[in-house]
Amino acid sequence: MRAILPLLFAAGLIAGCQTVDDTLATSSTPATVTGPAASAIAGEMASRLAEQIGTAGTTTIKMDKGTSEFAVALEAALKGWGYSVVTDGKLEKGVKPVELVYGIDSVDGQILARLSTPSLALGRAYTATSGGAAPASPLSIMQRN
Repeated sequence: MRAILPLLFAAGLIAGCQTVDDTLATSSTPATVTGPAASAIAGEMASRLAEQIGTAGTTTIKMDKGTSEFAVALEAALKGWGYSVVTDGKLEKGVKPVELVYGIDSVDGQILARLSTPSLALGRAYTATSGGAAPASPLSIMQRN
């Protein structure tokens, strides 16, 4: 009987740590951002990335070839800042590109845009407007070692 009591107590503690379900408290779905909103968000995020990664003339950015309006707008914005952008994976010999991953989601009625490199992650929430998109949060910058 004495051995069972501590075992039941430990089982009760462990059972109290379990959650009922795995769902998120807020809904996050991939966003379809089109037209002026896609261009405004891509342009603003590209300018913020340029502030962080530096020299455009000597930096090559490698990213996946996306077909969404945001992906096309982001590629155009980066080229507008003077970066060489590779989307087909074909690099010149000796070129070490900065790999860029991007994402855009809809969260609680706002648009969350994210850009990530191996050493940096940027994120910002936007609100869609009739003329494009306006920042709805401060820029989030995470530096990785």
